[in-house]
Amino acid sequence: MSNNEETGKARLLLGRVKWFDPGKGFGFVIAEEGGPDILLHANVLRNFGQSSVADGAEVEIYVQETARGMQAVEVVHIRPPEEEAALPLEDVASISPEDLAKLPLEPARVKWFDKGKGFGFANVFGRAEDIFVHIEVLRRSGLADLQPGEAVGLRVVDGRRGRMAIEVAAWERAIRETE
Repeated sequence: MSNNEETGKARLLLGRVKWFDPGKGFGFVIAEEGGPDILLHANVLRNFGQSSVADGAEVEIYVQETARGMQAVEVVHIRPPEEEAALPLEDVASISPEDLAKLPLEPARVKWFDKGKGFGFANVFGRAEDIFVHIEVLRRSGLADLQPGEAVGLRVVDGRRGRMAIEVAAWERAIRETE
C-alpha cells in the first residue's frame, strides 16, 4: 500500500461487485455511496489472492481516480453475497453449520472447472482422489470461477457420490487459517 500512501489519492470504500469476468480480466464494483462504476482489474484481485469474485459480493477496496475513471487499486476484504434462501446441499444437510466450520481447510489444486457446466474437480495435495466442486459452493464461497492449476483451500466432506467441497477459499486465506 506504500505507493497509495505516497500519492494520497487512494481512499477506502465499501461496494458490491456488479460483475466480474475472469476471462476478460476485469469487472466493476458499485460503491455503497453511489457514483460511477469502479473498475476492478484481475491483477488487483490477484494481489488479494483470488482469481475471481462472485457477482454481488461485498468488497472493501481502496480506489483512485485515474484518467480512465475510478479504479480499485487494492482489495482489503471480500464477503460472499448473501444467500437468497439457498437450500443446503443435500449431502451436508444433516451436518450442523458449526461442525462444518470446524472442518480444516485442506490445500488443493484445481484440476479443471467448467463454469458453463456448473462444476469441476480439484485434488487435495498428497491425495489422488478427485474432489467435486459445485458452482453453488463456489458462489457461496464468494468466488465466480476457478482456473486449472489454481491453488485453493477446500473444506471437504464425504458425500453420497464421493468427496465434495463445501467451501472454497483463496490460497492466501487457507494459509492464514492454518498458521
